[in-house]
Amino acid sequence: MQSSEIWLRSDVQAQSHLMIQSFKHLLGRDLISSSGNATQDAAALFNAPFAVLSHGIESDPVLNYGNQIALDLWEINFVDFTRMPSRLTAEPMLRDERQRLMELAARKGFIDDYAGVRISASGKRFRISNVILWSLTNEDGTRLGQAAMFDIWEKI
Repeated sequence: MQSSEIWLRSDVQAQSHLMIQSFKHLLGRDLISSSGNATQDAAALFNAPFAVLSHGIESDPVLNYGNQIALDLWEINFVDFTRMPSRLTAEPMLRDERQRLMELAARKGFIDDYAGVRISASGKRFRISNVILWSLTNEDGTRLGQAAMFDIWEKI
C-alpha cells in the first residue's frame, strides 16, 4: 500500500479519530475540520499542511502514526516509522528534556509551547516549534498515548 493510501487502513482511521477527538476535548478547538466520515477525516489529517504524530502507552512508547509531513521530515516510510520507539525522534542528549515535557503534558493533558531539535532517520537535524503535545484518551478517559502536532520546522 502506498503511503498516499494509508488512510484507508482501519487502524489509521481509528488513530486519526482518536487524535481528532482528544484534541477537540482538551484544547476546545478542531485539529482539522471533521467531516464525520472516518475515511475523509483520516485522509485530511494524513495530508494536512502540518506534522502530526503519535505513540502508544508501552513502557518505551512506539510511534503508531505519522502523517505525510512527519514522514517527510523524519525521512522514513509509514511502516518503519510506526515500528520506531518515539524517543528515537530526538537525539540522545535531548531525550531527557523530551521525556520531561512528555510527562508534563501527560499530567496537564496538553502543552502548547514546545520547541526542540529532532533527528531524521538519515541523521539530519531539524528544529520544530509551535508544538502542541496532548494526551490521547478514549470516551471513558482511558489514556491511550500522546500525540504532537507542529506547523513550524526548519532544517539545521
